[in-house]
Amino acid sequence: MKLTVLGGGGVRIPALVRAVLGGPVRGDAGTGRAAIDRIDLFEPDALRRESTGRLSAELAAALGHPDAVRVTADAEEALTGADYVFSAIRVGGDAARVVDEQVALERGLVGQETTGPGGCAMALRTIPVALEYCALIAKLAPGATLVNFTNPAGVITQAISSHGGIRAVGVCDTPSSTLSTLAGFLGAAPPELTFSYSGLNHLGWISSVSVGGTERIGDLVARYDELRAYDHRFAAFDPALVRRLGCIPTEYLYYFYEPAGYVAGVTRAGRTRGADVRAFSERLIAGVLKGFAAGGFADAWNAYSEVMDERHETYMRLDIDGSTESAARTGTAGPADDETAGEIGGYEGVALRVINGLSGAAPARVIVNTRNGPTHSFLSPSDVVEVPALVDAQGVAPLAAQPAPASVRGLIEQVKEYERMIVEAAVTGDADLAAIALSLHPLVPGVTVARDLIAAYRERHGALLAYLR
Repeated sequence: MKLTVLGGGGVRIPALVRAVLGGPVRGDAGTGRAAIDRIDLFEPDALRRESTGRLSAELAAALGHPDAVRVTADAEEALTGADYVFSAIRVGGDAARVVDEQVALERGLVGQETTGPGGCAMALRTIPVALEYCALIAKLAPGATLVNFTNPAGVITQAISSHGGIRAVGVCDTPSSTLSTLAGFLGAAPPELTFSYSGLNHLGWISSVSVGGTERIGDLVARYDELRAYDHRFAAFDPALVRRLGCIPTEYLYYFYEPAGYVAGVTRAGRTRGADVRAFSERLIAGVLKGFAAGGFADAWNAYSEVMDERHETYMRLDIDGSTESAARTGTAGPADDETAGEIGGYEGVALRVINGLSGAAPARVIVNTRNGPTHSFLSPSDVVEVPALVDAQGVAPLAAQPAPASVRGLIEQVKEYERMIVEAAVTGDADLAAIALSLHPLVPGVTVARDLIAAYRERHGALLAYLR
């Protein structure tokens, strides 16, 4: 089978290649794996092809698959005959992310890549490009399934589901990493947990956690002060708020429940996470190239691993407390923890579980972004939501679960309406509709501010948003 990666020179793609061709995937219980024997990495940027793209190809050779990975700047070549397509594109690169964050922060608002004004700008840049790739997939690989990692993952998956004309599913490692951390806190292995999770991408809550048939959500909520000390991401939330909600928010709810805290932290730091990530990426690419020049693959891989470890260790530290110091952790640490006991985790692990399920090799229960169906009764069946689903050779089927708690439904409905409208604005190229959509987002204080934000993004991003009229 052939896997194609759009954005194949991204800094996390070598880890993805390792997951596809290397060790066991966390959560697959040792069952079968999809028989992928070719990976085409589509990357238009020459520097990334020569650095992270080359690293992926040489990693494949080191794993015993010397001809498995091909790096190309030709999208049609990469997509022709693909069985699965991973989308990991970033339209405008890291520089555009920095602009997304800065424009919002200049107005005292949350500046973050996946939600609020920054997420809106990223979605508007990305949706037209993503739909162009969907048209190519429909033409060159009509039976392929698109697995979307591209942020904002929920909005992009919604656009593809509604307008892409291909089979697609979105993935994110935030829910699974949160559950893994909770398992560690409770002294259980992740497979021992049964749970209820619901919401949208980067807007999800865990409302039930059972270990060996015993419900533990009440224990987790009551001991939330301990949980905050256990992992820094839980420190973002006020214990009294969590007790009132009656469920555990995943980390990106921080921007909704503590927007002033985020703005204050980033202001103290004097820079954004996007600026840090851009610096990490520049160091990583330079280090990989230097490693190849000095000693070949081993030196390049060591340079890559060093920077990625540092990037992972600083995940969300700046946003929550204004620092990028590594945190000592007593339990598993989600996205910062790519491997546990030799297993592949992170978003690449979630993506591989999806492929292993769809191929029929290892049906699995996976939290994905997919059509709602009857899962959330207060949303449309065609809305893309983030829920546990059975992934097997028949496709992706959302599983019945506890209803979303009443304490969170209003926020889900409000953000979903924003998502519907921003997809429509991107598809129609309507700049005014984009402003109206953004004004509905909980992190934007009204339509006047929304119009100002859209105007600023159009000016700063230039050709990337020139289609808006």
